[in-house]
Amino acid sequence: MTPRSPFRLLALALVVAAPLAAQQPITLEEAISLAQQRGHQSAAARATRDAARYRNQAFGSLLLPQLSLGGSVPAYNRSIIPVVQPDGSTQYRPQQQTNATLSMQLTQKLPVTGGDLFLSSSLGRLTRTGTQSTETWSSTPFSVGIRQALFRPNTARWDRLEQRARSGLDERTYLEAEEDIALQTTDLFFNVYAARVAYNNAVTNAAVNDTLYRLNSGRFDVGRIGENDLLQSELALLRARTSVEGARLQYDRATAALRLALNIPTGVPLEVAVTPAVPEYDADTARAVRYALQNGATVSGVELQAVQARRRVTEAKLANGPGATLQASYGYNQVAPSAAVAYQNLLEARQLTLSVQVPLWNWGSHGEGVRAAEADRDRVTTLAEAQLDQLAHDAHFAALQLAQARRNVALYAKADSVAGRRFEVAYNRYTIGRITIDNLYLAQSEKDQAVGQVAESLRSYWRAHYQLRRLTLFDFTTGQPIR
Repeated sequence: MTPRSPFRLLALALVVAAPLAAQQPITLEEAISLAQQRGHQSAAARATRDAARYRNQAFGSLLLPQLSLGGSVPAYNRSIIPVVQPDGSTQYRPQQQTNATLSMQLTQKLPVTGGDLFLSSSLGRLTRTGTQSTETWSSTPFSVGIRQALFRPNTARWDRLEQRARSGLDERTYLEAEEDIALQTTDLFFNVYAARVAYNNAVTNAAVNDTLYRLNSGRFDVGRIGENDLLQSELALLRARTSVEGARLQYDRATAALRLALNIPTGVPLEVAVTPAVPEYDADTARAVRYALQNGATVSGVELQAVQARRRVTEAKLANGPGATLQASYGYNQVAPSAAVAYQNLLEARQLTLSVQVPLWNWGSHGEGVRAAEADRDRVTTLAEAQLDQLAHDAHFAALQLAQARRNVALYAKADSVAGRRFEVAYNRYTIGRITIDNLYLAQSEKDQAVGQVAESLRSYWRAHYQLRRLTLFDFTTGQPIR
């Protein structure tokens, strides 16, 4: 199907602005475009995609340097405290203390090691009142440091791997959701077309059977046919009239369902236009399988599951084993009775801490946890292989189904022509009394069946077309991936 002009699609989208205006019949491609632009399911799919994109952007933002401001302004404490006297005795004195601090910190997650690099600056004031009143200012104009876990899982690295796979999965899931909408719209579209064909055929049959009944009534009056043939003709007429009412209701129901999917108001006329021609393009099985394994959301899902399984194994091996945490910092600080003096004659401030955690006995829980994670990884690997094999299988037969559906369109179109011609011949022969009424109704039944099969063959072709697109996320008509 060739792309339509955007002005044409815009005109279709704006049809809701004039509920009583006339509308040209829409093609399948235009119906799908409207469903993907205006439909409720498409709106929900876009919202899901946008939410995923925002989460991905938020994750990327967290990898950038983070600036924060914190402190306590103030922290007040009034209590009685022990005070050691010059003679060594202790007396209890009431004291009021106000402590205010303000700090700013810039942190950056280290991508390779997963540690934190930080720069900080702080200023604090401590005020005491009681037996002795004092005010002390403490400043740390500059301090740089690092916090690094040793022999522990690199959570930052695993988070990035997971997010990368999840981002690809979200985008491909959205594309598949849009193709699912195309498949659903195709069914609804051809429901309308098949119902319209059935209704038109029912109207034609009713008119033909009315003529036959009048003809047979005349023949019965002159004794050329028996009462049984007349009753059979009358019964066929009654059934044909009943079929007209049922076909009309089915057509109205199918049209309403399509209108709902396209989000078109009730007052807007809606007709469909179907051409018997179908596009010819190469969709061999090898290409279909290759594109499915390159573009399918299943591939991204398998990748995400594999990353998560490997992460659980790594965490099981390292999280409960021996480990250490290193924290080091270097900067300048000072203490003074006033804020201005607190930034003069700065002194070096150094800090180095290495904390070690060594589990001595855990009753085998560490090894069992590792084996459980490895078994879970093996399960994920096996299921992933099965999912990819199933995806390749589906893509392979989707390409074959498309080729078969294309051949069926031509075969059923020929069958419809033959059945229509046969009924015409049978009708003419019956009117001159050369065949029985049973043979005529048999030809009519075969003609009705052929008419319905043409509509269903077109439906099957376009379903196969969009099913192949959905599995491969590739447009074989243009030779380009679906974006």
